[in-house]
Amino acid sequence: MKSAVFAALLVAAPAAAATPSGISDASLKADTAQLASDAFEGRKPGTPGGDKAVAYIEQRFAAIGLEAGNHGRWTQDVPLVTITTAPTPLVLSGCAGGAQECRAATRTALSYGTDVVLWTKRQVATQTLANSPVVFVGYGITAPEKGWDDYAGLDVRGKTVVILVNDPDWQTPTAGKDAGPFEGRAETYYGRYTYKFEEAARHGAAAAFVVHDTEPAGYGWNVITTSWTGPQIDLDQPDKGMGRVGVEGWITKAAFERMLGAAATGKDLFALTKAAQTKGFRAVPLGLQASATLSNEITHSASKNVIGVIPGRRFPSETVLVTAHWDHLGRCPADATGDDICNGAVDNASGVAGVLTLAEAFARGPQPARTVVFMAVTGEESGLLGSRWYAEHPVYPLALTAGGVNMDGLNVGGRTHDITISGGGKSDLDTMATLVAKAQGRFVAPEPSPEKGGYFRSDHFSFAKLGVPMLRAGSGVDRLDGGIPAGQAAAADYTAHRYHQPSDNYDPKWDWSGAVEDLDLYYAVLRGLADSHAWPNWYAGTEFKAIRDTTAGERHP
Repeated sequence: MKSAVFAALLVAAPAAAATPSGISDASLKADTAQLASDAFEGRKPGTPGGDKAVAYIEQRFAAIGLEAGNHGRWTQDVPLVTITTAPTPLVLSGCAGGAQECRAATRTALSYGTDVVLWTKRQVATQTLANSPVVFVGYGITAPEKGWDDYAGLDVRGKTVVILVNDPDWQTPTAGKDAGPFEGRAETYYGRYTYKFEEAARHGAAAAFVVHDTEPAGYGWNVITTSWTGPQIDLDQPDKGMGRVGVEGWITKAAFERMLGAAATGKDLFALTKAAQTKGFRAVPLGLQASATLSNEITHSASKNVIGVIPGRRFPSETVLVTAHWDHLGRCPADATGDDICNGAVDNASGVAGVLTLAEAFARGPQPARTVVFMAVTGEESGLLGSRWYAEHPVYPLALTAGGVNMDGLNVGGRTHDITISGGGKSDLDTMATLVAKAQGRFVAPEPSPEKGGYFRSDHFSFAKLGVPMLRAGSGVDRLDGGIPAGQAAAADYTAHRYHQPSDNYDPKWDWSGAVEDLDLYYAVLRGLADSHAWPNWYAGTEFKAIRDTTAGERHP
């Protein structure tokens, strides 16, 4: 039997779907073209282009008629530190020829950018990795509730750990809680590279390298080089980053295989991977030592989240969130044409345009019962920094935030028969979106690439992991024009040739009809939340439910 809360949400969603939003593509086109223009230089936080983006969004919020959302201010300061690293090659030394006897000394140097990308988030002038023993720790997971511990019996203090990307069961054909110990094909947070660095730090490792593999990572090495070379941005925390692993990085699969050829284990990558996918795996020392020196330039700045609100008429202390990140990569390695601006048109000028368009729709409609918070956050490309800062320092209490929608890239390829829900089956919001999609004549299709862990890769995750139900959904791949083959081909082409590349530019020939339909869906879900007094929740067994339940007493039925 469904709860009264859930029943109220089910009633609200279809009713809101019938409410005309008045959304068109005019603002979407204008705002995306402007934010993705070269004048904004890729919208990197801490640059003049980033400042221009903040100013533009402020002006648009004001013109729409929103109120400044941070106690009379349009922005929330987010303290950042930028570390620009000049690393030496990563040198691996040791023995080859067998585990029992060293027959030949080896020295392998891995080139920065080609074989390995490394950085530090510690605010120090020099970070040194000196003769650090290298250990392969499988997938680098410690999950007591699953009886899984890749660090069991291992002391990695002062050592360098090498870790496989994604979960041990990511190659399982099916996805879901019964598909495998880590939900099969669907990536869990244990599979994310961010978790692997965090877990390595908890165990005291001196350095941590994730082995890049395109399919389980969800993107090619070209994305690694555009995203993790050059200045690296982090939150300016009181510990000055000293709680992080000293050296973090990615290593190519080919470079790791060369490492294994120089190691004393006698095992290749295939054998090690198979062993790591088995419960009870024990880490493997490689008989190598890693050394590198990172010389750092450190600068401090404050970027900004931009916040505008429509106050609620009945429950103004209760809020609904609408979010997208405004930042992108700024200047990046030039492509073959010489273009060195990563403009981020789809990612995520289009998402910010979606927030502005939804704000216009709410401003035209009746005043909502709850306060609706429209927020463009900073630092997503550097690790969800702006949303994390807001979630940890909220202007509006998270316990009284009913839920929300996050947009990270809109559909610019035309309408689809289907929608996908990232991390589907987590909360009541997923069911609301499913009902609205049905009212639109669309159906919910399984995520086409659940192994990419989309739910953990954008700003909704910062709120979800602190208990706030957040929806990330949008057009699927079954296009009205061309069907599934056309949708799959377009998605693959974007990932291979435009994602985090200078070629993610605005195109006036884009078809925004799918984006408009998605925004109608978001509007219906948000309007259903904003005009009700019901509280959506996470489903039983979902990783975020326990923390949400701890604040239940602060919410009024």
